[in-house]
Amino acid sequence: AKLTVRENLRFFGRSFGLSGETLKARIDELLREFRLTEKADFPAGSLSLGAQKDLSIACGFIHNPKIIFLDEATSGADIAQRRALWRRIVRFAARGAAVVVTTHFMEEAEYCDRFMIQDNGHLLAIGSPAEIRQTLHKEGADMDEIFMTIVEQARRKGENS
Repeated sequence: AKLTVRENLRFFGRSFGLSGETLKARIDELLREFRLTEKADFPAGSLSLGAQKDLSIACGFIHNPKIIFLDEATSGADIAQRRALWRRIVRFAARGAAVVVTTHFMEEAEYCDRFMIQDNGHLLAIGSPAEIRQTLHKEGADMDEIFMTIVEQARRKGENS
Protein backbone atom coordinates (compact mmCIF):
# COMPACT_ATOMS: atom_id res chain seq x y z
CA ALA A 1 0.00 0.00 0.00
CA LYS A 2 2.99 2.31 0.54
CA LEU A 3 4.63 1.55 -2.82
CA THR A 4 3.62 3.78 -5.70
CA VAL A 5 2.01 2.43 -8.83
CA ARG A 6 5.34 2.59 -10.69
CA GLU A 7 7.19 0.95 -7.79
CA ASN A 8 4.69 -1.91 -7.76
CA LEU A 9 5.19 -2.50 -11.47
CA ARG A 10 8.98 -2.29 -11.05
CA PHE A 11 8.90 -4.74 -8.13
CA PHE A 12 6.87 -7.32 -10.08
CA GLY A 13 8.90 -6.78 -13.24
CA ARG A 14 12.15 -7.40 -11.36
CA SER A 15 10.58 -10.42 -9.65
CA PHE A 16 10.02 -11.90 -13.11
CA GLY A 17 13.56 -11.09 -14.31
CA LEU A 18 12.98 -7.86 -16.22
CA SER A 19 15.48 -5.03 -15.86
CA GLY A 20 16.93 -1.91 -17.44
CA GLU A 21 15.32 -0.40 -20.53
CA THR A 22 13.18 -3.49 -21.12
CA LEU A 23 11.55 -3.06 -17.72
CA LYS A 24 11.17 0.70 -18.10
CA ALA A 25 9.52 0.30 -21.52
CA ARG A 26 7.17 -2.39 -20.22
CA ILE A 27 6.18 -0.25 -17.22
CA ASP A 28 5.48 2.74 -19.50
CA GLU A 29 3.43 0.52 -21.83
CA LEU A 30 1.32 -0.86 -18.97
CA LEU A 31 0.83 2.58 -17.40
CA ARG A 32 -0.63 3.74 -20.72
CA GLU A 33 -2.61 0.56 -21.37
CA PHE A 34 -4.23 0.60 -17.93
CA ARG A 35 -4.63 4.40 -17.87
CA LEU A 36 -2.43 4.72 -14.81
CA THR A 37 0.14 7.19 -16.19
CA GLU A 38 -1.20 10.14 -14.21
CA LYS A 39 -1.29 7.98 -11.08
CA ALA A 40 2.18 6.45 -11.54
CA ASP A 41 3.67 8.24 -8.54
CA PHE A 42 0.65 7.86 -6.24
CA PRO A 43 0.76 5.29 -3.44
CA ALA A 44 -1.17 2.22 -4.61
CA GLY A 45 -3.24 2.31 -1.41
CA SER A 46 -4.58 5.75 -2.29
CA LEU A 47 -6.10 4.58 -5.59
CA SER A 48 -9.77 3.83 -6.13
CA LEU A 49 -10.69 0.14 -5.94
CA GLY A 50 -11.02 0.04 -9.73
CA ALA A 51 -7.55 1.52 -10.25
CA GLN A 52 -6.13 -0.87 -7.64
CA LYS A 53 -7.65 -3.77 -9.56
CA ASP A 54 -6.18 -2.42 -12.83
CA LEU A 55 -2.78 -2.17 -11.14
CA SER A 56 -2.93 -5.73 -9.85
CA ILE A 57 -3.80 -7.04 -13.32
CA ALA A 58 -1.06 -4.90 -14.91
CA CYS A 59 1.40 -6.46 -12.44
CA GLY A 60 0.28 -9.90 -13.64
CA PHE A 61 0.79 -8.89 -17.28
CA ILE A 62 4.22 -7.27 -16.67
CA HIS A 63 6.30 -10.20 -17.93
CA ASN A 64 4.03 -11.22 -20.83
CA PRO A 65 3.27 -14.66 -19.41
CA LYS A 66 2.16 -17.50 -21.68
CA ILE A 67 -0.80 -18.11 -19.37
CA ILE A 68 -2.53 -15.93 -16.82
CA PHE A 69 -5.31 -16.77 -14.39
CA LEU A 70 -7.74 -13.99 -13.48
CA ASP A 71 -10.11 -14.87 -10.66
CA GLU A 72 -13.24 -12.71 -10.66
CA ALA A 73 -11.23 -9.89 -12.27
CA THR A 74 -14.32 -7.89 -13.19
CA SER A 75 -16.15 -8.32 -9.88
CA GLY A 76 -16.99 -4.91 -8.45
CA ALA A 77 -16.14 -3.14 -11.71
CA ASP A 78 -18.64 -0.99 -13.56
CA ILE A 79 -19.65 -1.78 -17.16
CA ALA A 80 -17.01 0.50 -18.70
CA GLN A 81 -14.24 -1.01 -16.56
CA ARG A 82 -15.39 -4.54 -17.41
CA ARG A 83 -15.38 -3.83 -21.14
CA ALA A 84 -11.96 -2.17 -20.93
CA LEU A 85 -10.53 -5.18 -19.12
CA TRP A 86 -11.99 -7.58 -21.68
CA ARG A 87 -10.46 -5.52 -24.52
CA ARG A 88 -7.08 -5.90 -22.76
CA ILE A 89 -7.62 -9.63 -22.27
CA VAL A 90 -8.52 -10.08 -25.96
CA ARG A 91 -5.40 -8.13 -27.04
CA PHE A 92 -3.24 -10.15 -24.67
CA ALA A 93 -4.69 -13.44 -25.96
CA ALA A 94 -4.21 -12.30 -29.57
CA ARG A 95 -0.45 -12.27 -28.85
CA GLY A 96 -0.64 -16.00 -28.17
CA ALA A 97 -1.23 -16.13 -24.42
CA ALA A 98 -3.84 -18.25 -22.72
CA VAL A 99 -6.11 -16.36 -20.34
CA VAL A 100 -8.21 -18.31 -17.85
CA VAL A 101 -10.94 -16.21 -16.26
CA THR A 102 -13.41 -17.09 -13.55
CA THR A 103 -16.52 -14.94 -13.46
CA HIS A 104 -20.09 -14.94 -12.29
CA PHE A 105 -21.08 -12.62 -15.15
CA MET A 106 -22.27 -15.14 -17.71
CA GLU A 107 -22.42 -12.60 -20.54
CA GLU A 108 -18.62 -12.45 -20.33
CA ALA A 109 -18.53 -15.98 -21.77
CA GLU A 110 -19.26 -14.34 -25.14
CA TYR A 111 -15.71 -12.95 -25.13
CA CYS A 112 -14.21 -16.41 -24.70
CA ASP A 113 -13.06 -18.93 -27.28
CA ARG A 114 -14.12 -21.66 -24.85
CA PHE A 115 -15.85 -21.62 -21.52
CA MET A 116 -16.82 -24.12 -18.87
CA ILE A 117 -19.82 -24.29 -16.58
CA GLN A 118 -19.34 -25.95 -13.24
CA ASP A 119 -21.82 -26.50 -10.43
CA ASN A 120 -20.95 -27.83 -7.00
CA GLY A 121 -17.57 -29.03 -8.29
CA HIS A 122 -19.01 -30.91 -11.28
CA LEU A 123 -18.16 -30.09 -14.89
CA LEU A 124 -21.47 -29.56 -16.70
CA ALA A 125 -20.47 -28.06 -20.04
CA ILE A 126 -17.37 -27.01 -21.95
CA GLY A 127 -16.99 -25.52 -25.42
CA SER A 128 -17.41 -22.33 -27.38
CA PRO A 129 -20.55 -20.27 -26.83
CA ALA A 130 -21.83 -21.38 -30.27
CA GLU A 131 -21.15 -25.08 -29.54
CA ILE A 132 -22.97 -24.95 -26.21
CA ARG A 133 -25.96 -23.16 -27.76
CA GLN A 134 -26.09 -25.70 -30.58
CA THR A 135 -25.96 -28.63 -28.16
CA LEU A 136 -28.89 -27.17 -26.23
CA HIS A 137 -30.78 -26.15 -29.40
CA LYS A 138 -30.89 -22.56 -28.09
CA GLU A 139 -29.10 -20.63 -30.84
CA GLY A 140 -30.55 -17.23 -29.85
CA ALA A 141 -30.29 -17.62 -26.08
CA ASP A 142 -28.21 -15.32 -23.92
CA MET A 143 -25.57 -16.76 -21.62
CA ASP A 144 -27.66 -16.39 -18.47
CA GLU A 145 -30.37 -18.54 -20.05
CA ILE A 146 -27.78 -21.07 -21.22
CA PHE A 147 -26.26 -21.26 -17.74
CA MET A 148 -29.62 -21.70 -16.02
CA THR A 149 -30.70 -24.40 -18.49
CA ILE A 150 -27.50 -26.41 -18.00
CA VAL A 151 -27.51 -26.13 -14.20
CA GLU A 152 -31.23 -26.91 -13.87
CA GLN A 153 -30.89 -29.99 -16.14
CA ALA A 154 -27.93 -31.25 -14.10
CA ARG A 155 -29.72 -30.70 -10.80
CA ARG A 156 -32.85 -32.49 -12.04
CA LYS A 157 -30.68 -35.43 -13.10
CA GLY A 158 -29.09 -35.43 -9.66
CA GLU A 159 -32.50 -35.57 -7.98
CA ASN A 160 -33.53 -38.52 -10.14
CA SER A 161 -30.37 -40.52 -9.46
